[in-house]
Amino acid sequence: MAGGRMQLELSRVVQGRSRLGVLKGLGRTGQHSLEVPGCLLYTHFGTVPHLTQDTLHTLRNLPSVTQVTLSNIAEHQEVLEEFKDGFRKFAGLHDTVLYCSLHDPAALCPTGYTTNKTVSVWGSGGRIELTVAKFMALQKTVQPDWYQSMADGETWQNSTSRKRVRKSVDRTLAHLDECLLVHQKSQELDGVEVFGVVEGGDILEERVRSARETAKRPVAGFCLDGLQTGSMDQRLRTQLITAVNKELPEDKPRLLQGIGRPDEVLACVEAGVDLFESFFPFQVTERGCALCFSFDISLDPERAVLEQSEEKDAAGDIKQNGDLNHDDQTQMTSFEINLKDKRYQDDFKPLVEGCGCYCCKNHQRAYLHHLLVTNELLAGVLLMIHNTSHYQGFFSALREALAEDKLDLLKTRVLRAGAQQTERDEQDG
Repeated sequence: MAGGRMQLELSRVVQGRSRLGVLKGLGRTGQHSLEVPGCLLYTHFGTVPHLTQDTLHTLRNLPSVTQVTLSNIAEHQEVLEEFKDGFRKFAGLHDTVLYCSLHDPAALCPTGYTTNKTVSVWGSGGRIELTVAKFMALQKTVQPDWYQSMADGETWQNSTSRKRVRKSVDRTLAHLDECLLVHQKSQELDGVEVFGVVEGGDILEERVRSARETAKRPVAGFCLDGLQTGSMDQRLRTQLITAVNKELPEDKPRLLQGIGRPDEVLACVEAGVDLFESFFPFQVTERGCALCFSFDISLDPERAVLEQSEEKDAAGDIKQNGDLNHDDQTQMTSFEINLKDKRYQDDFKPLVEGCGCYCCKNHQRAYLHHLLVTNELLAGVLLMIHNTSHYQGFFSALREALAEDKLDLLKTRVLRAGAQQTERDEQDG
């Protein structure tokens, strides 16, 4: 049977929605755990972009779950089948839990290539069409610890009709039933967990129907799909997530796909999301940028008073800024600095004051600027070290804020940091 060992133990539920706890019993032997709210470790074919395994593991507090995608793996199916020992050993991964998703959250996925029987993924060699049989054969070859079921997620565009959204939900439920049937008869997938996928586009009734029906199946958790950055307004996203989570059991995790921006993460955690994909640091690195937003909630009393007096101003700044440069996942956000800019060529400060990562302890902004403008590969390595470390620090602060009733303070810090960076960029520009 699908499911069985994975258990979500909640220690707190803040304001009826934000959930703090630990996801236990992960992996074939059940020895791993993951704190929630939390994120997975984003990889390309099992490798964090720009980093070797040894470099990666110089970072502290890495997630215990590594995400791989069929869009990267599908074209290598024959090689993996010949290898026989599963993807974890093939990629030389350290002791980690392996989660296999359908699409790469950092890559654009063309629409218009699904049918009643197939979905398509895109590898380096182009489109690969997957039936349920091929999809499940891939899972047997990869041998993950958990995977998302096959789904029709092509309903995130604003122009999608109600009829198309309904068809997406029906197809996804049919795919899930077929996947579970194969899964339950497969010895190779014994002990592997399945996550059902909740679809429904931007239509509330279809979202609720998808969640309600998926929750009836023997799944270990849920993937909330089609809500990614650029697809809809945050207010609508929050409304849909809140409605969906009312239909889902409290003791199973909810993984939100395609969301990584700090402000969106905070809003979605408040709506009851547990897990996120950590592709955002990679996108920031690819832009030649460094995450620099503040999430420090350990304030002295005087500073705390100052924070409270400025809270309304910060909220106003964010409202005015709106989604400036946030319309899609490829544009620079207000939570990062662009180190290619000439202003950093003689800036001898670390990327972030007080950051303990290797990059910030050993190098300056000016050096990163030099590496970027001369196209040195080391630039990507150092930026990825910092951005990954900074992002993991944000999630640690988020859990701490929930534990200490400081979520409003954390929101103020993060959103003000974004607003102030935008203002500085506009002044300098």
